[in-house]
Amino acid sequence: MKAENIRRVVVRGTNWVGDAVMSVPALKELRRVLPDARITLCTRSWAKGIFADADFIDDILVYDKQKNAFKGVWQEAGKWRRCKFDLALLLNNAFESAVLAKIGGVKRRFGYRTDGRGFLLTDSIPVPLWKNERHEVFYYLNLIAELETKLYGETQVWKHEPNIALGVSEIRKDVARKILAENGIDLSEKFIALCPGSTNSRAKRWPAESYAELADMLQRDVHSQVVLIGSPDELEVSQKVLDASRTKPILLTGKTTLAEAVAILSVADLLVTNDTGPAHIAPALGTKTIVIFGPTRPETTRPFSDLAQIIAKPPSCAPCLLRDCPIDHRCLTAISPLDVFALS
Repeated sequence: MKAENIRRVVVRGTNWVGDAVMSVPALKELRRVLPDARITLCTRSWAKGIFADADFIDDILVYDKQKNAFKGVWQEAGKWRRCKFDLALLLNNAFESAVLAKIGGVKRRFGYRTDGRGFLLTDSIPVPLWKNERHEVFYYLNLIAELETKLYGETQVWKHEPNIALGVSEIRKDVARKILAENGIDLSEKFIALCPGSTNSRAKRWPAESYAELADMLQRDVHSQVVLIGSPDELEVSQKVLDASRTKPILLTGKTTLAEAVAILSVADLLVTNDTGPAHIAPALGTKTIVIFGPTRPETTRPFSDLAQIIAKPPSCAPCLLRDCPIDHRCLTAISPLDVFALS
């Protein structure tokens, strides 16, 4: 495998927002390793909201799940065959992505030896022994290090700090400011975003009542405007926060696309959030962020940025990594609104 022969690269991206942001350093290193290749990111449709202004990829190929999984893979493979990719880099661990690369006609298929898919890969990389001990950022970077070593005999990946930064164009920021203004936000004053939901785990959610009390404290004591953000699936919990609060924050949950939410976070003064996608997006945009951790491990999945502050009071049962707490949610109820307010 020679670098000059790799003209078209497809990267099978991750399936969750937070993981997508944690893969940014790897994508930037891939651009450094293959500066002249055309890099296509194959991922979910929501990813356009994150990568719309990224200069380290050239195209986004949307691949959303279908009810008939086999039909979806076969149709996507047809797109890959027409694109005539020289190399597929699989950032996710799924068997399906290896099948897609194989029937998509990609000659070199590079990925981790996970989910029984090793026989489908031309370059099957063992999962590093440190996988569960280091931040997830390094797991994705390790694939690029292995690729660079195959191409050039050595790697430069580990010689500098991973770069998680994402950019948002001024045009998108102007759209965000317009949305905020139309919803009653005075842009000359400080505003704080709260993300009380979590689409993939109810166990990650700090109580709605705690968010409501925090919203009251922020608006009353530091004269901040508070906005609730999130996806349509998180509208119910945001509504609970709104109902329980006295000062009534602005409800934008479910009213924006992910691209618009990203732009809003880029102009916010602070985000307070559970361990979910926006927790990774906001600090990558340069926004101060407070992340409330409960059942998950901040050592491996916290936002990879000095702009993110972590608050956690883990009990003996944490980290359980469960999606629903079978007992009393003590990992999150132990954190008071005053604890979070003190960090803001």
